[in-house]
Order: sequence, then C-alpha cells, then structure tokens
Amino acid sequence: MQRRTFITGAAGAAAAATATLSARSAWAKPEYKWKMVTTWPKNFPGLGTGANKLAELIGDMSGGRVQVKVYGANELVPAFEVFDAVSRGTAEMGHGSAYYWKGKSEAAQFFSTVPFGLTAQEMNGWMYYGGGLALWTELYAGFDLVPAPAGNTGVQMGGWFNKEINSVADLRGLKMRIPGLGGEVLERAGGTPVNLPGGELFTSLQSGAIDATEWVGPYNDLAFGLYKAAKYYYYPGWHEPGTVLEAMINKQVFDGLPKDLQSIVLNACAVVSQDMLAEYTARNPQALQTLLNEHDVDMRRFPDDVIAKLRELSHEVVAEIAEKDAFSRKTFASYQKFLKQAREWSAISELTYLRARDQA
Repeated sequence: MQRRTFITGAAGAAAAATATLSARSAWAKPEYKWKMVTTWPKNFPGLGTGANKLAELIGDMSGGRVQVKVYGANELVPAFEVFDAVSRGTAEMGHGSAYYWKGKSEAAQFFSTVPFGLTAQEMNGWMYYGGGLALWTELYAGFDLVPAPAGNTGVQMGGWFNKEINSVADLRGLKMRIPGLGGEVLERAGGTPVNLPGGELFTSLQSGAIDATEWVGPYNDLAFGLYKAAKYYYYPGWHEPGTVLEAMINKQVFDGLPKDLQSIVLNACAVVSQDMLAEYTARNPQALQTLLNEHDVDMRRFPDDVIAKLRELSHEVVAEIAEKDAFSRKTFASYQKFLKQAREWSAISELTYLRARDQA
C-alpha cells in the first residue's frame, strides 16, 4: 500500500511538474511584438539607452510575452513624427518628451518642464500625487495615446554659446536651439528659438546656423562633443529644471492588453524613470569634470539681471499659455497649486539643507 501510494504521488508530482513547465513555456511565448520609435539618436547615452532599458525591462517583467524593438530617430520615422506615428498605430510605443508636441496642444508642455518650475523630485510628486498624470492621461486620450513618465534628466545646463551673455541685450537676435516654453521665453526676450532634433545640434552650431544650443547637461553634452563647436558653457538651466521623458503607448493597443501586462508596462516605465534620474545624478558630475579639466571648457553663470528678466518673462509666457484653452487653464491651475506647496516646503527642506551642507 505504501509503495502504491508513493508511485501514485510521484506520478502526480511528475504530472504537475510537466503542467508547470508547459505553462511556463506558453507564458514565455511572445504574444505581443511592439515597435518603439524615439526622438533620440539610436543608443544615445541616457536618453536613447533609457528607451533601450525600458524595452528590455518590459520583456523581462512580462516573461517575454511582450517584446519591444527600439528604433532611433529617423530609423523608422523622423524624430518629430513620433507622436503621430504612435497615435496612428504605425508604432505601438514612443519615447520622447511632451514639449515637442505643443503644436498638438499647448497644455502638453506642462507635462515635460516649465521654466523656473518644478524640479524632478517635485514633478514626480505632482504626477503621481498631485493630479498631473491624470490630466496628462485625459489630454492624450484625445489622440488615442496613453502617457507615462519614463525618465527625468534633473536640472539641465543653460546651454552652449558662441557669444558671451553679459546682459539681456545679448539675447536679442540670438538664434538658439531651445524647445518648449523656454523657446517662447527666449523669443519674448528678442531671440530666435529654433527647434532641432538632437542629431542636428553639433553641425548646426559648428556651421553657424545657430548661435547657441541647449541640450541636456554634461553627460549628454560631452557625448555629442558640443564643446568642440561652442566657446561658452552657461548655467543654470532656468528653462528645464526637471524635464520628464515620456513613454506613449497607442491606446487601442494598450487597452487590448490583459490587466497584468498593462500593469507591467506602466510599472516598467516608473522603474526606468527613477533609474534615468539616478544615472544623470551620477554621470553629470563626472562628465563636468572631464569638460573642465580635459577640454578646458569656459563655464559661466548667467548674470543675475539676465536670470531675473528671464524669470519675469517666463511667468508672463506661462500665464498666457494657460489662457489658450479650457484644458490649459485646468492644467495650469493644478500645476500652480502644486508649485506653491512645493516651493514652501522646498524652501525649508532642500534649499536650507543644501546651504547648511555646503557652507564653508
């Protein structure tokens, strides 16, 4: 009897193991094959590699059920056609930043970055606990898209210039690559904003087609070799204090996923978002030392009067954008409410602590 019981139990265990292996095999079989188009050059450090990490993580977390192939800018579609490509379903997923799509909706810019606005840490707070992501989701639903934060660069640099900026007057007539609300502020100051994809920055700056460009910060600027094409490196990045990188998913494709895969995709975006900020926090200081010590970059701070004027103009531009339409007004109200709270807290927490830590 004991022998018969053992055999029966062993057979049952073997059958269960076979069933488990079969289930795992079926689970690992690719069920969805996606294309991700990006606004970044293929494999570009931080931005392009962030998109790669997102694709890999979705594959790993889903057990191979969702496989994502990444295309850099111009491989499948041009950089600034990513939004339309995903909206139409040409690609299932995209990676970029929402201020590129202000032609679709002025309000989109709030979900990327606002001059003199929220930092990366504060943007995360607004997105996940202040209503920002809900508003973003509402906006993109009208374009058959689902958005998700999928990266952040932190505070950026002010940019590379081939002329000194000693006063507000030096901004007049300046041709500068600068997207989003920052570009509108520059225009208000008398400059000429130019919107170019990252892959065209070096040649445009070197040839004189533009006088200046902002990109991201030392990590990316070093990779592009921008120090070879411009004389002066300015800070702070008043125009982009905490730029959110986005993943956008075709809404019909996303809605067609099982609930577990929907959760996996969105949580992969959240993980990559935090990972990218950590990477920039680690890489920027290293790259800055290389720029200063090995390439003798002339780094300068914008004069106080220039910063003050840009801040004044930024408030004007953002307030005017908020009056463009009802949705922009609603988004602006939410953003401003959170900014007020964040400013009050940051003043007695982050700002005070940093001053105390760094005081000689």
